Amino acid sequence: MTTTTFFIPAVNMMGNGCLDEAILAIRGYGFRHALIVTDAGLSRAGVALKVAKLLERQDIESTIFDGAQPNPTVGNVEAGLAMLSSRNCDCVISLGGGSPHDCAKGIALVASNGGKISDYEGVDKSAKPQLPLIAINTTAGTASEMTRFCIITDETRHIKMAIVDRNVTPLLSVNDPSLMLAKPPALTAATGMDALTHAVEAYLSTAATPITDACALKAVVMISDNLRKAVSHGDDIHAREQMAYAQFLAGMAFNNASLGYVHAMAHQLGGFYNLPHGVCNAMLLPHVEAFNASVVAERLGDIAKAMGVDVSGMAAAQAAESCLAAIRQLAADVKIPSGLAQLGVRDEDIPLLATNALKDACGLTNPRPASQAEIEAIFRLAM
Repeated sequence: MTTTTFFIPAVNMMGNGCLDEAILAIRGYGFRHALIVTDAGLSRAGVALKVAKLLERQDIESTIFDGAQPNPTVGNVEAGLAMLSSRNCDCVISLGGGSPHDCAKGIALVASNGGKISDYEGVDKSAKPQLPLIAINTTAGTASEMTRFCIITDETRHIKMAIVDRNVTPLLSVNDPSLMLAKPPALTAATGMDALTHAVEAYLSTAATPITDACALKAVVMISDNLRKAVSHGDDIHAREQMAYAQFLAGMAFNNASLGYVHAMAHQLGGFYNLPHGVCNAMLLPHVEAFNASVVAERLGDIAKAMGVDVSGMAAAQAAESCLAAIRQLAADVKIPSGLAQLGVRDEDIPLLATNALKDACGLTNPRPASQAEIEAIFRLAM
């Protein structure tokens, strides 16, 4: 039997109001000056200042860097690193969704290892642990607050670099659903479908284990039961909390089983056109799994069952088809756009997108290997 390693942050705080507990934990670590990495929206909304004031009450200084773009870039990482160095920060606090978390991981990794963030593209390229990182989550989707994945856009090559490194795992993750109540329906839908994609790809991965299977299937159940309500009733704290747990479970699954071609392809769309990651995942998911169905039909049937489909008496291929239908229906219910062409994706770019997708580390664990022509065909079906 092959050996496996299970990665997760040392401490993970969950539940309404846990932010206050997290601030006390940060004081307990003995940190004196934090770089708060966030985005312009959360900075304008006063959320970053709220965290800064909570830190101040515990005699912890902080500097706010709100330059994390929706698809964080090499330039964002370098700008944050310059601010961290000039203020002599001894820890990093990421505040937001996947973009601030990934940007903060890049800053913290280079702060302790030196060089450029592009030096760490690939799997476990760093030699030393990153500067201590506390990740405070404000969306229910990416699970970047608890994973060893860091996705940074290289502006010169127009690609997203996948950095998969045990040293970018945060020290502490914080999921307080009260910070998620203000998220608009479209963002809630996109991040929720991102979480569903994490769970599905992890369950179908060639590196899946009984532990990741359990996490993935429970995540699918909870997303299917709560995403529609979180989108339509954004002030429903119970739905928000359930989605926070669901995306965390999906993160536990993919952080250890990895992903597949949905993410490998979505990363290219994000890097090339600067498109929202969760929306790209949602559009590609049924098409990639239709391609995979010939080798994972029974597992797709398991996912269909987790989504509430009665698959009893169905042949494996029929159950797999019902899974794809359930995924499409959920995406439609939360108003995900129907095709990539609506987002400005151009047919003439598909060969390059496919070439780069086949180089992405996430595709290594896809259950069915694909050729360049097959990846191009999937992109065209999703148009």
